[in-house]
Amino acid sequence: MTADPTRTGEAVEIRGALARLRRATGLPVAFGGLVEPGRRHVRISELSGTATPALSSLAVTPGNGLGGKAVALARPCAVTDYSVSRQISHEYDVPVAAEGLRAVVAVPVVVRRRVRAVLYGALRTARPLGDRTLGEAVQVARDVEQALLVREEAAELLAAAGPAPRTGAESWREPGAGAERERVREAHAALRALAPRIADPALRAELLDACALLTPREAPSGAVRLAPREVDVLACVAAGATNGAAAGRLGLTAETVKAYLRSAMRKLGARTRGEAVVAARRAGWLP
Repeated sequence: MTADPTRTGEAVEIRGALARLRRATGLPVAFGGLVEPGRRHVRISELSGTATPALSSLAVTPGNGLGGKAVALARPCAVTDYSVSRQISHEYDVPVAAEGLRAVVAVPVVVRRRVRAVLYGALRTARPLGDRTLGEAVQVARDVEQALLVREEAAELLAAAGPAPRTGAESWREPGAGAERERVREAHAALRALAPRIADPALRAELLDACALLTPREAPSGAVRLAPREVDVLACVAAGATNGAAAGRLGLTAETVKAYLRSAMRKLGARTRGEAVVAARRAGWLP
């Protein structure tokens, strides 16, 4: 069976988050997994710092154990000594004991009010996990939430845009082509606006690569070079945004948007916003 690229990308997010969780909290063990599609349980698929495979592929049901409690409540949960804690049920005591874990924290990853994954951090000694440790674990989960949300939004925008525009003078003269072109342009602008919100450089590059699929495959030789922010502003303008609306979408001030627009117009030899958009399309920067 071919692997689902979306699930593969999400698993990579979880794997990276576990490494960050260990660094940020100092906890020697971290593990976690995604909620499986069509099911309610979390499948533990990623391990970091473990000594045994005891937790690998464990299915955690909502309400059961520490992670199941975190899923059911959609909030972080922690215990000082897992095996004797009265705050949780004990369906998973055997694999937890096999790994030698005592103090454990479980943090749900919640996207659009739905638990998508759980991250765990643990010690092999029984002692309270301090507020700093819990806060750092929660922040790592928040970063994963943002990354998964951006992935979802990007996928939705690309799906709404439909197929990438074809080249050729007749490509937009077919029935419905005008509406299709506008959807592509709106999606392109939205994707460009999403990219600066992403802290992870690899994920940001991945999103910009997806965005590039909506523009012509090859720019004419000798085309002007625009800065990324100049393209962002022109994409917003092309989608009909005012300077103020573009500023809000891009997280800039209106004056900064004007400065980028003026710079782009100068490079493109354009006297108006409209001319700048047309020139940027001819140069292959916009769909």
